Amino acid sequence: MEIANEIVGRGKPLRIEHDVSIGTYDIDFVGHVSNISYLRWLEDARLKLFETYFPLERFVRDGLTPVLVSTNIIYKRPIRLFEKPVIDMWVSSIGNASLTIDAEICVNGLLTSRVRHVGVFIELATGKPVRLPKVCVRKFQESSARVLQTLVR
Repeated sequence: MEIANEIVGRGKPLRIEHDVSIGTYDIDFVGHVSNISYLRWLEDARLKLFETYFPLERFVRDGLTPVLVSTNIIYKRPIRLFEKPVIDMWVSSIGNASLTIDAEICVNGLLTSRVRHVGVFIELATGKPVRLPKVCVRKFQESSARVLQTLVR
């Protein structure tokens, strides 16, 4: 199983791509995209990921919501006005109570940033963390199995 986890780790289960539009309000005084804009773009990409694989409406009806507990962004090169960033985002791992979402932001195929989010689900009524919903675990396992099949061929 350890080899399977290593192989899946090179794949991208539950993956989405998100095209980003840069507005003049995204540009800081040095002429490149402000750090705060990256956070907004990543929020949009995470919402797209959840909309695609784990519709939030269902969780909210059940009294749950995902929340971020950490975000780490490694900036490799600046992004400037008129460039066309693309966010490649996927769920890289799932535990009993947390999930890790990784992303890469590229412009014209060049890596500009690497991102790692760690999130948990909380009960809306109490604000306390809960185990990951079974649907999240199941979809991650199914997607990981497909990634594994693709990578070992």
